[in-house]
Amino acid sequence: MQRIFLIGYMGVGKTTLGKALADRTGLSFIDLDLFIEGRYRKTIRQIFEAEGEEAFREIERKALHEVAEFEDIILSTGGGTPCFFDNMTYMNRVGTTVYLKASPEALTERIALGKQSRPTVRHLDDKALHAFVRKALTHRTPYYERAHHAFDVERLVNDNDTDDAAHRLQQLLYGHGERR
Repeated sequence: MQRIFLIGYMGVGKTTLGKALADRTGLSFIDLDLFIEGRYRKTIRQIFEAEGEEAFREIERKALHEVAEFEDIILSTGGGTPCFFDNMTYMNRVGTTVYLKASPEALTERIALGKQSRPTVRHLDDKALHAFVRKALTHRTPYYERAHHAFDVERLVNDNDTDDAAHRLQQLLYGHGERR
């Protein structure tokens, strides 16, 4: 029975790398945000707008505990998931946590490419976005660094990079690339 939790800031590649790792290991992939959206039949943005962040974080916590009961999964968490309640302690207790780590510059570049789909940053120009990312990372990094493993995803630009990263992550988690 395995539970692998991928954590890190938005745009770091939790979903992309999680799917690639699932393909390599045969584990099921779950995106926590998509799980919540399916359960509540609302987007994360709609939940935030209607309920507020505090209510969303409680929904997220409950969903995390529900999904963490599943076996043989790779779970991509929301960027803020580890930073609320006892979520990080809980994930460390019931599974293996991996902090996907990239520089503020790399994250800013990735987020800028799709910022229209991200309500919290869509209105920011590049300079303001970089400042926003730096500030958020300053707050969140102490939570992220409590993960069992830190894994560098600075270069995660194309499919070849993703395949290489999935292979390296599989080696980190299982040794010689074999499933435990």
